[in-house]
Amino acid sequence: MSNLIVISFPEEQLAFEMRAALVNLQKEYLIEMEDVVIVTKDAKEKVKLHQAMNLTAAGAATGSFWGLLVGLLFLNPLLGAAVGAGAGALSGRFTDLGINDQFMKELAEGFQPGCAAIFILVRKATADKVLEGLEQFKGKGKVIQTSLTKDDDATLRAFIEAQS
Repeated sequence: MSNLIVISFPEEQLAFEMRAALVNLQKEYLIEMEDVVIVTKDAKEKVKLHQAMNLTAAGAATGSFWGLLVGLLFLNPLLGAAVGAGAGALSGRFTDLGINDQFMKELAEGFQPGCAAIFILVRKATADKVLEGLEQFKGKGKVIQTSLTKDDDATLRAFIEAQS
């Protein structure tokens, strides 16, 4: 079972830096994330989701491969690749894996312009080592929501919201 963690930051850059740090921790096998998305709200109060993976592009690439393969069978590989890419892009565009996009947009409506939040869907983690790896973010954010146990939630809040 996965846990959702939402942390807000007063500056967008901090959220992007945290995502990069989490990706490095994942490379070290200290955390396993299903999804990580940054949500920003600009000065015009427009909410934008910054997905870790572009599903439209991935769908187009996969679709063009399969379309090319099917096209080879029917002696028209270019048409098959084009049709496959279009179909793959459409399916990728309407696929929502991980954290629900509508949920993230609704939560971001309450943000101040210029702020950002990172939404992390964690499958498993070595908590003490992950917090050690995120030391540079101590006291810089605010935990908005988690699905962690009470003890883990309290530990995370104390760490992220620490007063210097």
